Amino acid sequence: MIVAGKGGVGKTTVTAVLARAATEVGRHVLVVELDGKPALEELIGESSGSEAPIDIMHLSAPEALREYLQDHGFARMAKRLTKTGVIDVVGTAAPGIDDVVVLGKIKQIERSGEYDLILVDGPAAGHAVSFLASAAGLDEAARGGPVKAQADEVLKLLGDSKRCSAILVTLPETTPVNETIETAYALEDEVGIRLAPLVVNGVDWIDGDELPSDDQVDAALAEVPPGEAAILRAALVFRRSRLDMEAEATDRLGRSLPLGLISLPRLPVAGLSSTDIDTIASVLIDDD
Repeated sequence: MIVAGKGGVGKTTVTAVLARAATEVGRHVLVVELDGKPALEELIGESSGSEAPIDIMHLSAPEALREYLQDHGFARMAKRLTKTGVIDVVGTAAPGIDDVVVLGKIKQIERSGEYDLILVDGPAAGHAVSFLASAAGLDEAARGGPVKAQADEVLKLLGDSKRCSAILVTLPETTPVNETIETAYALEDEVGIRLAPLVVNGVDWIDGDELPSDDQVDAALAEVPPGEAAILRAALVFRRSRLDMEAEATDRLGRSLPLGLISLPRLPVAGLSSTDIDTIASVLIDDD
């Protein structure tokens, strides 16, 4: 499963939540991280109770290309390209090949059958389409040889709904929702990958809770000094407007993309810890 979303929507956080939720129901999970950041180790941390481990693999295009050359009998060439730094610019000389070898490595791991679930902390939404469409581009450009064979195999993986899907992450806000809708259509049209239910991250309110009515507020603030009461009323007005905005954005997302919605709460903390990830994952498990 490839997790994608506009920058800043919590894509890596959702990847960690999905991984933790899967381990809590006994799945053996691998998380593939493409950006080279250590955030996933910090977010996943130690399991709160599950005995199933979460393996993390950091995968870069140069490393994947180097391994690809070694596996196909070009070990000496790979070593020379690495030593001279040329391997880092191969992707520029052959657009799409770096993405295809990364996807090819993921395909190889998936074929091994070692994991029940592989989660790819994918690129931001803008790059996600080109990343996943790279195999189709190379398949059309190459007439034959190992590159075309690799592209063919990646296309089979992406097109097989039993083996692969994409899950898009958004916030309940206008701009992220707009980009999510555009990305979903682009992925279906240009890649043909199956789209999983959408994840709406950072939801400000949990279903079933209600804000107090004006009468309840008036009664509660009857003996509060006017200045403090005005601040509290302003906070309530802001909260109501925020909830209305979230509801409108989420409803529009559901109408535009009838894929199903998974809502994850926004926790009132400055930075998430592995304990917070466990808390959010428990919400996901309870909803299931």
